Amino acid sequence: MTHKIAFQGAPGANSDMACRAVYKDCETLPCFSFEDAFAAVRESRADLAMIPVENSVAGRVADVHHLLPEGGLTIIGEHYQPIRHHLLAVPGARIEDITSVESHVQALAQCRKWLRKRNIKPVIHADTAGAAEEVSKRGDKSVAAIASELAGKIYGLESLAADIADGADNTTRFLILSKTPATLTPDTPCVTTLVFRVRSVPAALYKALGGFATNGVNITKLESYLVDGSFTAAQFYVDVEGRPEQTPMRLALEELAFFAHEVKILGTYPANSFRNA
Repeated sequence: MTHKIAFQGAPGANSDMACRAVYKDCETLPCFSFEDAFAAVRESRADLAMIPVENSVAGRVADVHHLLPEGGLTIIGEHYQPIRHHLLAVPGARIEDITSVESHVQALAQCRKWLRKRNIKPVIHADTAGAAEEVSKRGDKSVAAIASELAGKIYGLESLAADIADGADNTTRFLILSKTPATLTPDTPCVTTLVFRVRSVPAALYKALGGFATNGVNITKLESYLVDGSFTAAQFYVDVEGRPEQTPMRLALEELAFFAHEVKILGTYPANSFRNA
């Protein structure tokens, strides 16, 4: 049976390339939105989903942190994908012809300085490969897309410039999601991702995280974002090294539960070797 992995975007998107890099024998399933990719796994139309969460140049991917706690899936892995953005245009176009460029908001943010230097207007599109497809259909030499080399080949576009991101090491971190938890061996270095809320009182966050410090558990990521349409209610997203059944982590989580509420573990999964690079 051929396994399927869902991603947001059209064929040739960077998420599609990430799926192909990790699961070479899987069939990729394009989805219009992140919500659709989650649903594809929940409804068993796909076995896994590959979801971007952050980029080394543009930062956090919007909406994903809100979807993860309520998506009904668990994180079973992480993947770091080098992103090589190409300026794609219809055959015969030159860079001097380009007045506007379409792409996903993250891709545009990753190439912001490059575009500004050339006075090219950024136009937000639902995804990178979808923008390439639209540019191909339109046939306008003044409009380009920022997408992958693969997208250019799929939609018959020419690359006018390669590696146009503002950061030389432009990399996106993806999370791999499933309906069932990861199978881990005892000696596998792991990351645990969780979310929680704290009461809006002085030092609440300091006390909530204190258990990780006193028990020697390393926090590798901590982010906050507003929830419930309020400027006073914040949810925290945390990556920590280790797994819940280990004594230091167990004690840290017990202390966290005392000072925080709505603590939810989103997954424990193998730490990618990119972390040690």
